[in-house]
Order: sequence, then C-alpha cells, then structure tokens
Amino acid sequence: MNGQLTTRVISDLSEFLLDWDEYALAHPEGTIFHLLGWARVLEKTFEYKPFYCIARRGEVVCGILPLFQVRNLPFGHSLVSLPLAVYGGIRADDEDAAQALLACAQQLVTGMKARFLELRHEVGIGKLITKDLYVTFRKEIFPDEEKNLAAIPRKQRRMARQGEKFGLESRLGGEELLRDFYRVYSESVRSLGTPVFPFCLFEHVLTEFGTNCRILGVFREGRMVAGVMTLFFRDQVMPYYGGALTSELRYSVNDFMYWKLLCYGAEQGYKVFDFGRSKVGTGAYDFKRHWGFEPTALAYEYVLGTAREMPNLSPANPKFALPIEVWKRLPLPVTQWLGPKLIKFFP
Repeated sequence: MNGQLTTRVISDLSEFLLDWDEYALAHPEGTIFHLLGWARVLEKTFEYKPFYCIARRGEVVCGILPLFQVRNLPFGHSLVSLPLAVYGGIRADDEDAAQALLACAQQLVTGMKARFLELRHEVGIGKLITKDLYVTFRKEIFPDEEKNLAAIPRKQRRMARQGEKFGLESRLGGEELLRDFYRVYSESVRSLGTPVFPFCLFEHVLTEFGTNCRILGVFREGRMVAGVMTLFFRDQVMPYYGGALTSELRYSVNDFMYWKLLCYGAEQGYKVFDFGRSKVGTGAYDFKRHWGFEPTALAYEYVLGTAREMPNLSPANPKFALPIEVWKRLPLPVTQWLGPKLIKFFP
C-alpha cells in the first residue's frame, strides 16, 4: 500500500468525526465496543480519559486501538482496551499497522508511568504477557424455533419451557423498563458480592446505541423478576447486563429469559448468540455450559509498566472472600450508593 505509516493519539474524540467508526464497522473483527458510542458511555459515566490511537498510511486509516486511562486501587493508573468491554484491543489491516499501534500504546505506558496496559483481544497478537482467566461463549442461532430448542440440553430445555407454567411473561423495551431492570440487576449483583454500576451507565448505553440496545424483562404477577440489557451488533445478539431476583430463581426465570431472547434473535434474523465472557469455574460459566455452549479462551494480553506483575482481581482470589461476604449482607440502598463509587476502579 502507498503512503507512510503514521500513528496519532487523540483524546478529544470529536476530532475523529466519521473515519474511526467507518473503520471499526468495515473491519471484519470490529466490535460494538470499538465504536465511539462506547467511548462516550465511558466518558460520561466514569470520566475515564481516552487515548485513542489511530494508524494511517497516507490519509487512509489502516488500524485503530481504543484506550482509556483508569485509576487503580490503592494508587496508580493503567491503560485498558476497553473498560467494561468483553472485547477490545488492536484492529488493523496488517502486522505492520498492528505493531505500530502497539508501539504507540507502549510509549503511552512509559510516558504516563502507567502500571500496565491491558488489551482485551479475542486472538492474541503474540509475544505479550497473557492470563488464562476468561472464556467466551458463542452459538449459532437457527431460523427455526424447534431447531433452537433441540440444540439446548434436555434439562435446560425443560426449565426454559417450565417458565410459562409458572406464569412468567416476557416484555421487550427500552427506557420504560430501565428502572425496574436496575432494581432487579442491583439486587442480583449484590447477592453475588459485586458492586453495582451506576444507574446512569445504563441510561447512557441506551442513549448511545438506540435500537441496537434493548431490555428484555421477565414478569411474574405483574412484577419484573429478571431482566437482561442486550446489545445487537451485525448478526449477533449479546446479552450483556443481566440478573434475576434470588427469591424467584426457583421459577426458572433465567432459563425462560434467555430462551425468549434467543427466540427474538431468531425472529429478527440474527445468526449468533454471544453469551459473553465468564471466569472459568464460576456459576455463570457452568450455567452457559449447561445451555450447550462451548467455551473459547479469550487471549487478553498485557504489557507491564511500573507494576512488577499483573494484579489478581478475580473473585476467586482469597483476599476478596471476606469483602464479598460482607457486601452480600449490606442493605440494597447502601450497595446502590457505594457500589458506583467503587466499581469504576474495577473496569
């Protein structure tokens, strides 16, 4: 290709106008998180500072690397591609452009004395530190409902159907379901010992992605008992933020919810159900396996800066055992107030 290969770092994302998103959409491995809409969500919700690296040959974009500076506890900061996202990292036309973007990021790490750089790649670019922590789950969506049902293992298939016998109903919507969804989601993550995201995060996601973001609520006796905020991108259905009331789990609300979402995806012509990432050995991991999904390892890669080793932020880390148990016992209003102040440090 003609033209000199150059890279540039931009923190005022309005400078990109159309060329960033045009490239992200045109790249075969571009994700919804590579779009500037996700950057605006992060800026407005947590005031993370963007460092968006773009590579060009002449005037033609040939690669992108979205980065955000994130404060760490108890001190310091890191660069992450991308916070709150399952996928991120470098997207480029070729190896030269990818390496130029990596070098650009490494210079940022050195210049700002960041603790580390995290690249949330699906497939690694190699020669970097990796951590075998996360897997992702994807499965084909068939046009035929019976074929989709037959692809689910017998026990989960029975539980998905059982929901209707319990009087469960599903409703798809947007902003009008948001407050009920947040109530359910807050209680769900509290029961796991996890700080909740601020309400405004979900408002911003709905605003930025419009009809490509929907909430599916499950109702029993007129009250939402489970819900999932889902992203739709290209041919994929991505249930992203989901939860259910612990008291309602005996009514198979989760199985009913994901079955209804899969049916909606089939009706709308989507081809892939992306069940998202999970940590190996967790309840979410087991749930997805029981649904017949096979795990694929995610090749998250790292460059160390001032840190000597990567922090272990897994809930399985023994040092988190006591805080998790304490969090589970806090009143819900306390977790809704305190959670958003803490979660921004764990992107």
